[in-house]
Formats: sequence, C-alpha cells, structure tokens
Amino acid sequence: MKKISTGVEGLDKMLNGGLIPGRAYLVEGGPGAGKTTLAMHFLMEGVRNGEKCLYIALEEPIPSLKEDMRAFGFELDNPNLRLIDATPVGEKRSVFADILYEDFAVSFEKLTRSISEELKTESYSRIVIDPITMLKLTIKDELKYRRAFMAFLKVLANYDATVIFTSELSECDIEEYLVSGVIQLRVVEQNGKPLRGIKIRKFRGSSFDEEARPYKITDKGIVVYPRESML
Repeated sequence: MKKISTGVEGLDKMLNGGLIPGRAYLVEGGPGAGKTTLAMHFLMEGVRNGEKCLYIALEEPIPSLKEDMRAFGFELDNPNLRLIDATPVGEKRSVFADILYEDFAVSFEKLTRSISEELKTESYSRIVIDPITMLKLTIKDELKYRRAFMAFLKVLANYDATVIFTSELSECDIEEYLVSGVIQLRVVEQNGKPLRGIKIRKFRGSSFDEEARPYKITDKGIVVYPRESML
C-alpha cells in the first residue's frame, strides 16, 4: 500500500511507513503540545517533494505562525505552500475573502464552500486546517455539527487530498469517529518536568504501533522516539 511521510521519521515508523494518502486525519493535543508544529512538518514534507500544499489558520494569525515556525527552520514563504489567514482578526487578504466578501471563519458552511472553490483552481495534495475547534464553536447542536463535518469530509474527498485537522483533546469526539486516523499528543508533568507522549489511537487500513512513545520539541521541530517506552 502506498503511504506518504508525515515529515517526522519516528512517527512514520509508528505508522508503518506513513499516512495513507487521500484521507483525513486528526491531530489532538492540549495547548503547547505541538499540534501546529506536527502539521507543519507534514506540509513542509510535501513542499520538499514539489507538492502543492494548503494551510488554513483559524486561530493563530499568519505573521505569528511564520515567526514561530522559523524557529524550527521552516521557511513558509514558498510558492508551493499557500497560507490562508481565516482567523477572526485576520486581514482577509486571501482568495477566500475575494470569493465571499465576508468573514467566513464564523461558519462551517462558508468555509466548506470557500475551500471547494479554492480546490477547483489549484490541485493541492496536502491540506491542514488548524484548529477545527474554532469551527466547532459555530455549530452548537451535535447532530447538525456531525452532518456538517461529514459534508465537509465529502467535499475534501472529491479532490484526493490528504487532510490533517488539529483539535483540542477534550473537544473532538465526533471527529474521531469520522476521520481515518487519530494521533494524540499528550503532555504530563513528571518530577516537575514535562513528559511528552505521542499515541496513535486509530489508523484505518493499516497496522500501526499502538504504544505511546516519547517525543520532544527541539530546535528542528518534533522528534519522535519509536523504540522507547513512555514508562
């Protein structure tokens, strides 16, 4: 089976070669766990391969993102990487703003329409939406949200892109059922120091390492230790 790299060697080993392309995955974690950093590894791997990649920011403005990622050696000013600022305070200087002439970050349906229009104009192989939590806040009814999220996944599936959503740990029960894979980033304190662990909770279509493995956030981004135990 064909697989694509996440951009993190140790995580690829846990996934027995990487992600299955054309599917949607969820990266869960608390604040500071490294969700955005992991997602950016995934995109930059695509950029290195000459793929067209799309990043949609729903929480952190693009200028701040560029500064943060530069600390890991990720230069985001690349013609193969499209960065869309869909944050509530974003400048809206993007193709989405041109399409809707309104702040679509407050509506799941608006985002779905906007992404669909963007994918019609460019063939993206990798997409990150960071974080999906922001959109979940716009639909309070659980059944309506489930239907909206399923419709969202169906739209993305039409374009054969590999998609990563990020979300807070405690707020993604519906998404876990609907995506093809779930990767959790957890941080606990041990003797006053943070202990980081990564665990694959779900990975349809492939075997995978079910153990929680330690990881670190270094000056080069996330490093996973697939042969070490959390204990």
